[in-house]
Amino acid sequence: MSNSSSLKEFLLKPFTDTRELQLLHFSLFLAIYLAALLANGLIITAVACDHRLHTPMYFFLLNLSILDLGAISTTVPKSMANSLWNTRAISYLGCAAQVFFFVFFISAEYCLLTVMAYDRYIAICRPFNYATLMDSKVSVQMAAAAWASGFLYALLHTGNTFSLPLCQGNVVEQFFCEIPQILKLSCSHSYLREAGVIVVSGFLIFGCFIFIVMSYVQIFRVVKRIPSEHGRHKAFSMCLPHLTVLFLLISTVLVAYLKPPFIFSPSLDQVLAVLYSVLPPTVNALIYSMRNKDLKETLKILIQGILLEKE
Repeated sequence: MSNSSSLKEFLLKPFTDTRELQLLHFSLFLAIYLAALLANGLIITAVACDHRLHTPMYFFLLNLSILDLGAISTTVPKSMANSLWNTRAISYLGCAAQVFFFVFFISAEYCLLTVMAYDRYIAICRPFNYATLMDSKVSVQMAAAAWASGFLYALLHTGNTFSLPLCQGNVVEQFFCEIPQILKLSCSHSYLREAGVIVVSGFLIFGCFIFIVMSYVQIFRVVKRIPSEHGRHKAFSMCLPHLTVLFLLISTVLVAYLKPPFIFSPSLDQVLAVLYSVLPPTVNALIYSMRNKDLKETLKILIQGILLEKE
């Protein structure tokens, strides 16, 4: 038995105890991490370098790629290091930092996707006012609001989690410091404070979700009235990558946290954690780049330029 004041480190759950499989896990996570770095790095570079992509939609996409890089960099490198060096330890401050930054990047991404839904709504439903309603100043303010919301939300969760006394050991049953697993180590029953955190979380999550749904209801109403099939296809193409990324994030988080209580398995929990913490940051850039002609052309020119420099 120990309390949080005497805890110096936590022990994370390894994927396996077999040395060969640990090295395999390191190799797989390294490949995934490098793919995420490459895909998101190319999008950031393309949007920053090509003046044709200096529009609100691509500005938000640049922010999304930065958040994805932050989210995957919070969990994967530490897990790789633990597998490579055959250790489980993470310091108390390191665990708190991991909780803060992961919640920060994921919640800011969710808020940014809400902003991107509004951007699509203005572009399709009010195209003649788009330049006025979504100028560069407004875009920066909306992106800053998403980042600030994520920061405050992460601060709330991290402060609440690590202010609780921990007396159930220091073993975290996950490959990174996940809030529900840390709360299992608590011996406190501060129901009023937990209820307050739940209310704030519900307000943010469901408020953004309702806003997104209402935006797309209006979008689909307008799209249905477009007379030409080409126009409807173009409108849907603008929305499909955003909807896919949004569905991927929400579905993986819901499956991980709202699965039935009777379905309990430490291995399953780890797999689900990989789905929502590693999968979206890796494939989001691919989803946007595959469906966007301008972005694909810029990425093609960028890659060709890199290859020519090496020759």
